[in-house]
Amino acid sequence: MRNILIIGAGKSTAQLIKYLAENAASEDLHLVIADRELENTKRLAKEWACAEAIQLDVANTEARQCLVNNAAIVISMLPARLHIEIARDCLLFKKNLVTASYISEEMAALNKEVTASGLIFMNEIGLDPGIDHMSAMRVIDRIRDQGGKILLFESFCGGLVAPESDDNLWNYKFTWNPRNVVLAGQGGAAEFLQEGTYKYIPYQRLFRRTEFLDVEGYGRFEAYANRNSLKYRSIYGLEDVLTLYRGTMRRVGFSRAWNLFVQLGMTDDSYILQDTEAMSYREFTNLFLPYSPTDSVQLKLRHMLKIDQDDLLWDKLLELNLFDETKKIGLQQATPAQCLQRILEDKWTLDHSDKDMIVMYHKFGYERDGEQKQIDATMVSVGENQTYTAMARTVGLPVGIAALKILNGIITKPGVQLPVSKEVYNPILDELVSYGIVFKEYEVPYLGYNPHHQ
Repeated sequence: MRNILIIGAGKSTAQLIKYLAENAASEDLHLVIADRELENTKRLAKEWACAEAIQLDVANTEARQCLVNNAAIVISMLPARLHIEIARDCLLFKKNLVTASYISEEMAALNKEVTASGLIFMNEIGLDPGIDHMSAMRVIDRIRDQGGKILLFESFCGGLVAPESDDNLWNYKFTWNPRNVVLAGQGGAAEFLQEGTYKYIPYQRLFRRTEFLDVEGYGRFEAYANRNSLKYRSIYGLEDVLTLYRGTMRRVGFSRAWNLFVQLGMTDDSYILQDTEAMSYREFTNLFLPYSPTDSVQLKLRHMLKIDQDDLLWDKLLELNLFDETKKIGLQQATPAQCLQRILEDKWTLDHSDKDMIVMYHKFGYERDGEQKQIDATMVSVGENQTYTAMARTVGLPVGIAALKILNGIITKPGVQLPVSKEVYNPILDELVSYGIVFKEYEVPYLGYNPHHQ
């Protein structure tokens, strides 16, 4: 019996457990699921005879190390900042490790020891990062193997609401951490390459510089730039690429409306507001508007943002109850961003019957035999229900598949790594097809590099 230790029982863990449990008999697996919240862990484990729920405070070194020592492989589904202690335990007890998080500086610093120990610390093996790396590198490597040179790479991903559950004017609901949505794009300008020129979009302009994307069967989307696209030059070996851009997908119109919150200052997380616990939604909105002895909050906001009352933007704001005098923020010592998140959670939380949707879109421009070409690739995944969401599927499945491939000696290269080599991405992508995670490719006219465009 091979013990797989799963630390962390968050939203994506249910799909991960289901995958491993369904393979438990043929692979001789026993699953140990450890989390601080025992009831939630028991709920995830009770469906499967091969799964055992354990309460674990990750700060308890003795308990944590005992579990790691008894595992054949360790999967950490904890928040990213907590992986490093698990990683050090894995190094101590010579255990392989899998996480879905970006490689931190602390994790990268372990690479020499991990490699020398012959261990595999696989990171960034969820959706984004994860499936984005693997699906992009498969096409990039194929183009290179055929003698092509990559000129353009653009990549977009969005966690959205499925069309059948899309019932608000924003065409959006929270499918992941709401705080990350509210704070998106902050902390510096978006950096990217466009036709050989470095470009920057400051936060206050980010949501007004969008790109349209059409996905067959699902209509039109828009995308705004992610903060730093340039790091992917070294990750993907694209040092000579002319255009390199990564973005976040939303339905058309979302970004223009979201920009209103940015203009008002409601997404600011850098200071605490006074008396937020008893503050009404209307009072919160009024904080950011000039004083007037005669004008209503609604009128002041419309004048300040230059919104006509027959503009759809106005209907979107009304839908969120921003001017409600009875609803209270109910948070102590909250920042503007935390208050806005509280208001949005009223309207954008998925109902029990709602389904989510993941959309990913890649563009590859390349030159081969003197001819410029382009391939666009799209993937859409729709969730089953509130437990087995599309987000959980696209994060949990790659993690589980990677763990089994490492356990079975199919993935063997040691070190702290992300899934950009053929040894890693080919077997995982091939297996994901059987779960409906498939990229459709289209030959399209190349967007083109024109030296006269600036």
